Amino acid sequence: MPYDRSPPARCRVCGTALLPAPALTLCNMPGAAQNFPDAASLAGDRGCDLHLHECGGCGLVQIPGPPVPYYREVIRAAAFSDDMRDFRTAQLAAWVQAHGLHGKRILEVGCGKGEYLHLLAASGVQAVGLEYAPASVAHCHQAGLEVLLGFPHARQAWPTPAFDGFMTLNFMEHWPRPVQTLRAISQQLTPGGVGLVEVPNFDMVLKKGLYSEFISDHLSYFTRDTFAFALRHAGFDVLAMDSVWHDYILSATVRKRRPTDLAALQSHGGAVTRAIHDFVARFAPRSVAVWGAGHQALAVLALAGLGAEHIRYVVDSAPFKQGRFTPATHIPIVAPTHLSADPVQAIIVMAAAYSDEVARLIRERHQLGIPVAILRAHGLEEPA
Repeated sequence: MPYDRSPPARCRVCGTALLPAPALTLCNMPGAAQNFPDAASLAGDRGCDLHLHECGGCGLVQIPGPPVPYYREVIRAAAFSDDMRDFRTAQLAAWVQAHGLHGKRILEVGCGKGEYLHLLAASGVQAVGLEYAPASVAHCHQAGLEVLLGFPHARQAWPTPAFDGFMTLNFMEHWPRPVQTLRAISQQLTPGGVGLVEVPNFDMVLKKGLYSEFISDHLSYFTRDTFAFALRHAGFDVLAMDSVWHDYILSATVRKRRPTDLAALQSHGGAVTRAIHDFVARFAPRSVAVWGAGHQALAVLALAGLGAEHIRYVVDSAPFKQGRFTPATHIPIVAPTHLSADPVQAIIVMAAAYSDEVARLIRERHQLGIPVAILRAHGLEEPA
């Protein structure tokens, strides 16, 4: 039966508005790649028009509208090819070896009747499948395979412990919400869990003019760029991407992105704060000036808890800052000429890339023979 292909407002991957005019329209196409009509239903079978739209943001070419009814199920015919079996056997063995997955729990998302799950288990991992079609799950259980019934989403009943990796082969292009589905998988991975994700290679389609490679079942047509973007948008680092199987498939190895660890920044900030306090403590109260009222200096003063009771004033050459006070710490900001009118015992230069130039001006133009410390990335430095 034909499906409604009216364009949605937003891209399936990034949420940007699709370009309004179709990039390509194909008329009287098969309504689905599976569930062929039999003699009794032939009279009611109708073709449909496929309208391919490009995302105005990430560039993904896609068929808008709803998926085919069976999009959560995996139905494979190529799995029975001897050449494909040999290719997958070598591929999975190399993938498991390269990422130290021997003995680990690995999930195949969309395992069908377990064709590749057998090969995955033979590579030396604890292979677990996830499949939406009950008949396929029952077939896997009869074959002694561990397979869960369902499709990745927030309400999927997942087992514990979590999985150390996953693979999903030529399935992602069927998903109406690929990023959300990948994120649901990611939530069940151990930190740093790896994945093997494959989709049809749209770069090859464009290069070779394969106009017949479109079908209602495939909602998204990924190039290298749009595939990598979708994977990263879902929270994965792309470790490698290659075209395989006679260039028909884009094969990506990914890793669940770890949260950025900012603890080292906090520790470093503490060390810098201590160094500044130690320098200020060497002199009489309120006898140290700071040169620089840029955002870095303002932040350092605030984080170090240095206010007007510690620092006499802040020097800055920008007239619009002079006569005002530093935010949060309330230290008066003065012009460089103020150094002569109201001398201090020491200066800390916090002028980022201009710090060396400022230190030279203090010595040469202002001829101040007082200690000058420069705030560097590693802490305070006192030039000889």
